[in-house]
Amino acid sequence: MAKKSKTLPRVLVVDDEVDLAELLELTLLKMGLDVEKANGVVAAKALIDSQYFDLCLSDMRMPDGEGLDLVRHIQAKGLDLPIAVITAYGSTENAVAALKAGAFDYLAKPVALEQLRALVKSALKIEATPAVKAARSDRPLLGESPALQQVLVLIEKLARNQAPVYVTGESGSGKERAARAIHASSNRAEKPFVAVNCGAIPENLMESEFFGYRKGAFTGAMEDRDGFFQAAHGGTLFLDEVADLPLPMQVKLLRAIQERKVRKVGGVHEEDVDVRIISATHQNLARCVEGGRFRQDLYYRLNVIELKMPALREMGKDVLTIAQFLVEDIAARHGMPTMIFTVAAKQALCRYDFPGNVRELENLLERAVALADGDQIDAEALQLHHCHSPSDKAEAVAANLGDTYPLQDYLDRVEKAAILAALDKTGFNRTQAAKLLGVTFRSLRYRLERLSITPESEA
Repeated sequence: MAKKSKTLPRVLVVDDEVDLAELLELTLLKMGLDVEKANGVVAAKALIDSQYFDLCLSDMRMPDGEGLDLVRHIQAKGLDLPIAVITAYGSTENAVAALKAGAFDYLAKPVALEQLRALVKSALKIEATPAVKAARSDRPLLGESPALQQVLVLIEKLARNQAPVYVTGESGSGKERAARAIHASSNRAEKPFVAVNCGAIPENLMESEFFGYRKGAFTGAMEDRDGFFQAAHGGTLFLDEVADLPLPMQVKLLRAIQERKVRKVGGVHEEDVDVRIISATHQNLARCVEGGRFRQDLYYRLNVIELKMPALREMGKDVLTIAQFLVEDIAARHGMPTMIFTVAAKQALCRYDFPGNVRELENLLERAVALADGDQIDAEALQLHHCHSPSDKAEAVAANLGDTYPLQDYLDRVEKAAILAALDKTGFNRTQAAKLLGVTFRSLRYRLERLSITPESEA
């Protein structure tokens, strides 16, 4: 064995299978790394407690314990040591259990050396992050409330492993922003972050959009094209509104995630892809599984670690911090001087429930900045008196119910009014309106056609 240098990154290989341990050692030595071997869990714990390592690779099953024991040992001691486990082929449950326990990543047997090298290179780029590097994301997650601080602590932990993350929360609560924060604070920060709205892609184009296609694969395929997976290679793929994926596409997505390979439409050979999956939806995915609309195996594959984004009404006075940041951002974009809120405006913001969360707050502040006189925004400019709580709306509906119209006509009128209000707020941006309404783009498009709503309908 080559003489070890203290300046080389150190990797601990834990495996009772001599042949596999030697293969891993040889591969790592060729990468210019310093390698130490342990033939079981007990020996590995002793080495971890007495020496410094930059990475640990451990088999899952050994005579004196499991790789999970090492994962928990490292977590309990608070060591800055990423660990990847090697699982039996097809043992998805073990891989998921390891990621949930805090493992950095996993490899399936038989170990593919290219995947091993990619994992090691990725792991050794990790740097200690005492706090979430919010400044690296497009817009920071602001606030001091306990609800948000819990989110920031979890984001910091999630940034240090490769586990799939499932982000939940109401529409407009910042799920994509949280995903970007995880990516920006991870060792993948220099690679692409690709966000995909699963509800906005026509079903007949999904496979080609996700996996790409070869020239001539179908009419209009004039050249080879990469899909979302290839575009996110080395980085993060964010699947927003993942509950909207049709069942046939869910099968293909599950295979791509498990095998870490994709085949372009019209292609023969599979391509290796290295992406971290973060998914999100405002729907209850567990209920979608119960209703047969979402595959249970894909659900467990995506929902390894759940991150719940708090609603704005749960964040107390953070609404004022966020509002001031947004106003300064809006003013800067429009070349206007910075504005401040009057006392009455602050009180109005704190009283309002914000059913549309931060997205609704941003929309109303865009309008408020345009309506404000001078450098102050008062309560009148916010126009929150035109907005009502859910209970107010229910009472209003009850008060107007009558036998003048058939029920379906009445419901259509209510639905049309809600859609027009959302379109008005978003400047007839249908994608943003769908998010504000809490429905998919496809669902909104169907409603627009059924209710004959066009841009001229606003007039």
